[in-house]
Amino acid sequence: METSQNANTLERIFKADSVAIIGASKDEAKRGYQAIKTLLDTKYDGRIYPVNPKEKSILGLKCYPSVLDIPEQIDLALITTPARTLPNILEQCAEKGAAGAVVIAGGFGELGEEGKTLEQEIVESAKGVRIIGPNTSGMISVAKGLNLVGLQNVPPGSIALLTQSGNIALTLITEAGLKSQMGFNYYVGVGNEADIKFHEYLAYFTEDPDTSAILIYVEGLREGRKFLQQARKTTQVKPIVLYKSGRSAKGSKSAGSHTGALAGISEVANTAFKRAGIITVNHSDEMFPIAESLASLPLIDEASIAILADGGGHATIAADYLTELGIKIPELEKETREKLKAILPPNASLANPIDVAGGTDQNPAIFADCAEILLNDRNIQGLLVVGLFGGYGIRFAKKLAFKEEDAAHRMGKLVRKIRKPIVLHSLYNYAKPHSLDLLRYYKIPVYDSLEIACKCIEALSFYGSYRQEGPKKSNFHFTWGTKAVPEGRKIIDDALAEGRSALLEHEAKELLRLQGVSVSRDRLAVDEDEAVKYAAEIGYNVAMKIVSPDILHKSDAGGVMLKLKSEREVRKAFNKIISNAYKYKPDADIRGCIVSPMSAGGVEVIIGTKNDDQFGPIVMFGLGGIMVEVVKDVSFRVLPVSEKWAASMIDEIKASAILDGVRGRPPCDKAAIAKLIEKVSDVIEAYPEIHEMDLNPVIVHEESLSIVDARIILNVEGMEKRIRLSRDLIES
Repeated sequence: METSQNANTLERIFKADSVAIIGASKDEAKRGYQAIKTLLDTKYDGRIYPVNPKEKSILGLKCYPSVLDIPEQIDLALITTPARTLPNILEQCAEKGAAGAVVIAGGFGELGEEGKTLEQEIVESAKGVRIIGPNTSGMISVAKGLNLVGLQNVPPGSIALLTQSGNIALTLITEAGLKSQMGFNYYVGVGNEADIKFHEYLAYFTEDPDTSAILIYVEGLREGRKFLQQARKTTQVKPIVLYKSGRSAKGSKSAGSHTGALAGISEVANTAFKRAGIITVNHSDEMFPIAESLASLPLIDEASIAILADGGGHATIAADYLTELGIKIPELEKETREKLKAILPPNASLANPIDVAGGTDQNPAIFADCAEILLNDRNIQGLLVVGLFGGYGIRFAKKLAFKEEDAAHRMGKLVRKIRKPIVLHSLYNYAKPHSLDLLRYYKIPVYDSLEIACKCIEALSFYGSYRQEGPKKSNFHFTWGTKAVPEGRKIIDDALAEGRSALLEHEAKELLRLQGVSVSRDRLAVDEDEAVKYAAEIGYNVAMKIVSPDILHKSDAGGVMLKLKSEREVRKAFNKIISNAYKYKPDADIRGCIVSPMSAGGVEVIIGTKNDDQFGPIVMFGLGGIMVEVVKDVSFRVLPVSEKWAASMIDEIKASAILDGVRGRPPCDKAAIAKLIEKVSDVIEAYPEIHEMDLNPVIVHEESLSIVDARIILNVEGMEKRIRLSRDLIES
């Protein structure tokens, strides 16, 4: 019901029949003037009500002292007045029954705590009026002529654009106007997301019949997990292309775990976006081309491409880059090669890539003949044409331009008939020959960058494969607390009652055991006699480690002794560990030493979790031990994860081959690792007080694994926030 109401409200905003310009002005340099003029110039299909108590009329339109004086209902308000005026104005908009307000003013959450307080105040003052912004560049509904940004000549199309930067919007809209016949149907400057969030816009555009692709520039997400939940639904029917800035920012260096120090914005966000089916781009000049290709072309079901070129250099570069991107360039069927041989010169290369070797110099229409032959090959799912097409009438003879135009018509009709994509790279794109305009008419994109053309092929392939897989097993939904057991609940409650922010190692391992994880039954020895007793019961060859809530990194404190094989060694080690601990931290609360069986040899890995500010709980996997923060060969997933997703984490790290066995060593039990990652996901879901967890090292053997050390950090203060971030408020 709530989702339906939100959709109806956004419908009133994007297709508003009336708009009030609050802060209207006769000063041409002010936004309140520019907005009215733009609405008039774009022939806005609705009523415009300027609001300014000092003016009688502006640009021939009657001006009203306040929004309450407007004689008719308004759907939308553009507010251009300073931040301090907003609470009162928004209250008036609510009284008037407005659906939404576009708030231009800055000076809110982007400036710190005081600004965040004012931001919350304006949301409360709005009393249900939905706010775009604040700190927004505005919004545009192209078909309606509702342009509250002031950008002129926005090219119409079917791409919905969401950004947190007005300059990025200007760049993309300008690029579309200059280089494409594809454009936009909506633009929203999302701003600070004080009220309407990214995921709400996504939900609206998912259902909008005029939107074929969604292009997003994001700097930060207020509701990251809800965004992922909605994106997963959206990408089942429409592509999302996303560029995220701020990728170099790292987690706090003072984090209490390896996972906290290693989990940067880029690593977490990119894996989460990919899992939701989002196409992420790393360069701003790829944003519009990739969105254009996805909005225009059939998808590639299998990553198998033919390259058609009129020169070896471009063909080789394209083949190399596509291969790097994971795109196959398969052999052609024998029948295909025979047909190409019949129309191309003897020196033409009939292997994929295909080099026509001058065969099109006198008749570029042969490109269309080759395209038809190639796209009918059962091994080929798409075609990349590279080189001079579009320039034959410029370079060789004007009369050849007509043959190029014929080829463009035929290739365009071919894509519609066969439903396989063609992407074209042309050296002559800058000259804007009519043949290339014809290709764009048929929604075949043309690029002057060979690399960007290849990236578009990659995007068509990624999204085609994603759509073929069907709904993902994980929908980023947590059910907090349902998997907890009473004994585990008591361990955490007792630690919190003591005022501790971390479980002791033996407590952490016991919590894992209670949740179905196989761990060694360690003993806590409070003196050297108990240490000897437990070592004898376990069987000599034991490890001993300090137990103190004040010492998290035991090795740094000299608090670990290994391979203790006699009573004498155990007694000596116990006293040495206690002495080292007090030297490291004289006021430390020392509880004793854990006595554990030594683990058999194997490969050390780490499994850890933390709470990401944008996405909530995440899990990390990588090679473990003391060098993990130096090597940084790790992978991430937003929780929860299934065993299948956990297995993909293992294969993702660069050193995964080590786990398969090297230099005569047996392979490691990858299935046991995946099962442990899945269990860790369950533990985090069971106990929302867990802020971070490190299992490091976990020693993986040929047929099992051993958790050598376990660290669990608690944070009750952040618990409610994490539950709010992770709770599924959108139906799965």
